[in-house]
Amino acid sequence: MKRLTLLNSIFICILLGIYGCGSVPITGRSQLNLVSDHEVLSLSLQEYNSYISTAKKSTDQAATALVINVGRKIADAVETYYKYNGMEAALADYSWEFNLIDDPQVNAFCMPGGKIVVYSGILPITRDETSLAVVLGHEVGHAVAKHANERMSQQLVAQYGAASLGAILSKSSSSVQSISQTVYGLGAQYGVMLPYGRKQELEADYLGLVFMGIAGYNPEAAIPFWERMSQQGSAVPEFMSTHPSDRTRIEDIRKELPEVMELYKAIWGNSNNSTAPATTPATAPASNTSNEWRF
Repeated sequence: MKRLTLLNSIFICILLGIYGCGSVPITGRSQLNLVSDHEVLSLSLQEYNSYISTAKKSTDQAATALVINVGRKIADAVETYYKYNGMEAALADYSWEFNLIDDPQVNAFCMPGGKIVVYSGILPITRDETSLAVVLGHEVGHAVAKHANERMSQQLVAQYGAASLGAILSKSSSSVQSISQTVYGLGAQYGVMLPYGRKQELEADYLGLVFMGIAGYNPEAAIPFWERMSQQGSAVPEFMSTHPSDRTRIEDIRKELPEVMELYKAIWGNSNNSTAPATTPATAPASNTSNEWRF
């Protein structure tokens, strides 16, 4: 039995070495990627189209235009960063879309490939354009970090293990489709996508700060926004939740801010204007050649 367990462990390691090597842009964190980008995007688009076809889009034209405008600025910042670093090919299949849905939930979510939904219930918490950029930067961070791909991969390993993982990856997509329905969960049972893990949430926070800074939004706005979010309350203690507590999130952002603000000021100067025009920056972020930046 011990011999079989050891062989299974070795088999998993070999599979992960062949199929599962990947890293998150900017942070450089290694992540599990067992499902192809093409399959992830195809399956997520099916779920998204099904959801958006029945969702009640907001009739507030001004608020809708604001969500689209801020989202587009964040997406432009991502494309600027990727182009500057010779990574345009990684965004080839992205088609950015930003929707405001008439729903009182204080929430937003993203799908792979750049499909992002904001619920109108979060707008009284964002209050202004810059805080909305915090939310949209966070969601875009999930998309470009391929957190959905990572989550599906983790589900595959947990559900099927070493014995059948090779066959699943090499021949059949039915199991991947089944996993995607659980992961995306946009039906009546869940309402929104199942939550990301704490590590992914905090990583999306950091990426969001970077992208909003490149777009010309002052990342310091993240602190008061998440403080307002913390006042919404939650009965679930952190150790029982997949999301980090508000206190953990705010503390983590405080640690990241000096680094991100250095980038923001290098691009936009020392202006305190929190909604600087999001044209292409004169100085793009440099690739990481030292320990000073994670770029």
